[in-house]
Amino acid sequence: MDLYHKPMKHLLKKSLLTLCAFTSLISCKKEALKMYTNEEIAAESKKVSTFLRKSFENQVSLSPELQTRLGIKTDYGKLDDNTPETENRDLAIHKKELAWLTDSVNIAALSKEVLLSYKLYKDKVKNNIADYKYRLYNYPVNQMFGAQSGKPAFLINMHRIEDVSDANAYISRLNEFNKYFTQLIKNLETREALGIVPPKFVFDKVIQDSENILVGQPFDTSDKKSTLLKDFSEKINKLKIAAKKKNKLEIMARQALLTSVKPAYSNLISFLKKQKERANSDHGAWKFPNGEAFYNNALKRTTTTDLTANEIHQIGLDEVARIHKEMNMIRNKVNFEGTLQDFFQFMKTDKQFYYNDDKQGKDAYLKKAVSLIDSMKTRLDEIFITKPKAEIMVKAVESFREQSAGKAFYNRPAADGSRPGIYYANLYDMESMPIYQMEALAYHEGIPGHHMQLAIQQELKEVPLFRKFGGYTAYTEGWGLYSEFIPKEMGFYADPYSDFGRLAMELWRACRLVVDTGIHAKKWTREEGIAYYTENTPNAKLDVIKMVERHIVMPSQATAYKIGMLKILELRAKAKNALGDQFDIREFHEVVLSHGAIPLHILENFVNEYISDTQS
Repeated sequence: MDLYHKPMKHLLKKSLLTLCAFTSLISCKKEALKMYTNEEIAAESKKVSTFLRKSFENQVSLSPELQTRLGIKTDYGKLDDNTPETENRDLAIHKKELAWLTDSVNIAALSKEVLLSYKLYKDKVKNNIADYKYRLYNYPVNQMFGAQSGKPAFLINMHRIEDVSDANAYISRLNEFNKYFTQLIKNLETREALGIVPPKFVFDKVIQDSENILVGQPFDTSDKKSTLLKDFSEKINKLKIAAKKKNKLEIMARQALLTSVKPAYSNLISFLKKQKERANSDHGAWKFPNGEAFYNNALKRTTTTDLTANEIHQIGLDEVARIHKEMNMIRNKVNFEGTLQDFFQFMKTDKQFYYNDDKQGKDAYLKKAVSLIDSMKTRLDEIFITKPKAEIMVKAVESFREQSAGKAFYNRPAADGSRPGIYYANLYDMESMPIYQMEALAYHEGIPGHHMQLAIQQELKEVPLFRKFGGYTAYTEGWGLYSEFIPKEMGFYADPYSDFGRLAMELWRACRLVVDTGIHAKKWTREEGIAYYTENTPNAKLDVIKMVERHIVMPSQATAYKIGMLKILELRAKAKNALGDQFDIREFHEVVLSHGAIPLHILENFVNEYISDTQS
């Protein structure tokens, strides 16, 4: 039985590119195929595939950090460039690519799969060119991401040391910190000249992240090594080389930390402390030059639809009301006397729902998360045809960034199999990680959620690399949220409190639609956003504050989850209604996952095709 409500009619109305337009392109293609031989189609398709491969390879060649994420060690001792010249170079590349795609390709002579790749890449390039005017509409350092936490996390999680040359490359990257951060400060100054400055609350968090990196040896005389020195030392100590060589490498790393990393962070901290005095507490993107146009564009890019801010806001309100009704059913089921708000308070405060906030409690949380994922692994054949080859591990967010990082997130595996996918759980505040939400969180970040989707995407055959490693937030996060729901139909969430946790997680994403549009389109304050979450969800106060502050520094991003989930559920209901007994959930999931991340309107086209092929 489909336990979900009927699809939202709002999502049927609009899409960034209409279904009929894409369908028309495919239909025209089918007609035009009659005019070309198989050899001609193969030749033109190969030409486009070669272009797409070379374009991606060129992109990789210009990004040492992307190389590392892909398991490539070509520029292993470098960090990415961070200059305006780089942005101008990228714009020129995009314009040149668009000209070739427009003038040098006969789309009527492309195979269906290559035609899809052609269209996706061309749209991507066009969007990059169109969005160049908004390239400064962001906060390069904030509590969610930025060089102050991102560069150390990159070295710790991505830079493997397998021999002495890798160790030297690590040291070389440490020596690039000062140059990178100097340019970063210039970029912050450029944005400030345009009036693009983070609100005041951001500064203390970023400054604290930065100061954390400078704690420990060689920055002070404490017994403990600093975060980066500890990581480097642990990695080189695993090498089978002489102790004298290890000692020499550590001395070089200490020198790099003192001469490059320390001034990099010291200068950033000094700049941020001064900029904080010039900042205000305006929270929404409306404060940017042409902020309304920027936010509307951001919503289009995030959701891959043409839904307006007002429409998204209303969808959120409708979903909050629906989920509250389902929560009341659980409240009655467990015989709780009191209102839903009383039930929320009970779930927030009763100790049965939380692990202890100590090492034993945190270890127990991680162990339970692993068991949840392992249990789901045994059931995958029931709902999937293709399963990922890559493994997944569960890891606590590192201490240097746990205070500002999000609740949970996922890092995809290395393409070469050298690194598994990582489900990160933030255990800084155990009251923000209730036991009753553990199932939904593990399913979302791990299996059948992000690990399933992203690992399969990377392992697809005959798909260009830009599709294997690219993404569309509405699709990816829509799948993640949909993956919280799938286990309900499989008999998981047997504990009603755990099922309440599932609904609480979905409610959280519904509230995001309301608050994101509230802050950026309706001029809500940070405090108004916090009040809305507090009144409508059972989440801990710290959880609420972090979420609202995430909305503020990442306009539109949080709208992707619910919009994507609703579209997947809408398409599934459409397929079930059309196919009846012929509907197979495994085949539907194969359709959804077998092309990698795609815009929602193109996903709809594939589902329509699946329905038609199954009926014929």
